[in-house]
Amino acid sequence: MTRAAWLARHRLVILVDDLRSFADGRPTEVARTSAEGVALLTAHRDRRIDELWLDHDLGGDDTIWPVVEVLERAAFEERPYDIGLIRVHSSNPAGAARMRRSLDRWGYPVRIVTGTAEVGRS
Repeated sequence: MTRAAWLARHRLVILVDDLRSFADGRPTEVARTSAEGVALLTAHRDRRIDELWLDHDLGGDDTIWPVVEVLERAAFEERPYDIGLIRVHSSNPAGAARMRRSLDRWGYPVRIVTGTAEVGRS
């Protein structure tokens, strides 16, 4: 097995999005609701998350805020999640900007990647 293949297999990528998946089919743990997103974060509390992809609007009245609140609370308690990069791919510009401000405040590495071709309809 090549180093690149080994790294791809052992990286933890989490996608919280009600509709989309990765276009390239990369190994990913997917949450379709905020409750599922919180459960995934809880399940991986003591593991490095290489990439955390967040969408703002998760269908109906559900939004990403319960997930963001878990991250904020962990940082407030001086035990932030070990995350390589949080990618905000929401098509809601105001929600994306608010998410970034909140996560930046707590020292998480955040990049807004709205419109990226990496995620598409499932």
